[in-house]
Amino acid sequence: MSVEYLEREEKWFAHETSFAEEIKTHWGGDWGVASEVGKLKAVLLRRPGREIENIGDPARWRWLAAMDPEKARQEQDHLADIYRQHGVRVYYVEEAHPNRPNSLYMRDSILMTPEGAIVCRHALEARRGEERYAALALAKLGVPIVRTISGEGIFEGACCLWVNRETVILGSGVRANEVGLRQVREVLSEMGVKYFIPFQIPYGHAHVDGLMNLIDRDLAIMFSWQMPYDVWAALKERGYRILEAPSIDEVKKTFACNMVALEPRKVVLPAGNPQTRAVLEDAGVTVIEVPLYEIMKGWGAVHCMTVFLKRED
Repeated sequence: MSVEYLEREEKWFAHETSFAEEIKTHWGGDWGVASEVGKLKAVLLRRPGREIENIGDPARWRWLAAMDPEKARQEQDHLADIYRQHGVRVYYVEEAHPNRPNSLYMRDSILMTPEGAIVCRHALEARRGEERYAALALAKLGVPIVRTISGEGIFEGACCLWVNRETVILGSGVRANEVGLRQVREVLSEMGVKYFIPFQIPYGHAHVDGLMNLIDRDLAIMFSWQMPYDVWAALKERGYRILEAPSIDEVKKTFACNMVALEPRKVVLPAGNPQTRAVLEDAGVTVIEVPLYEIMKGWGAVHCMTVFLKRED
């Protein structure tokens, strides 16, 4: 065998490109998120299916009351229409565990990153197994799965908010333990995230997005009574103006902080929050209301239902 043959046939060198560069080429779509406020391009929802029918005791699922299935579907369809009207591609999780009515709160099952999805692991036994169907939907779409929370890890996607490409807020508490947080930090660090702002989620709360949200690259809203000072200070250091959610009833009962930005300073807000809407509009934010009174019976609203698959940075 000649030296010329060996040099030609056995020197197989790696193609030195990054994973992110090849998502469009090899993964069937334009996916990636590193912002809560950049123009929204694509989302993943679970339209409430048979799993919300005949649920028995609502308390088993941590619900306030059973939903009217048709009204719940109509409410989410309205939200999906708002997304489409603003140029957002809407995708659906087509299959769900027949005994997991919380599957419509998709944000908890997936955390999207600049290079694909982290499939989460739920804290509550009543939600375990939803992750499988989230992963199936991602695979069908061609969204890369960059990590599945494993071992003793617990982490739900609504425990994280993207501040910018190098900074995230990470909530710890009943829905995110240190093992799960470590796994998330490992993945995001490899993607260039340098700053992790810790948010100790108060007793009685599940996720960060029930207590705060981002509206623009320099504007946020918070429920100050239960906001860690260090989170407030970290955003102030980065030039943020902080709006204070004005009503405890709106935060706790009608999910005033659980909004989604369609683009900077344009948000979809659950209806029934007039005081919060006034604060937002006084700050120059365009507010689109969506009624979610059935959906709220399961302790969730706009942000809880929506997985961002693509945002502009």
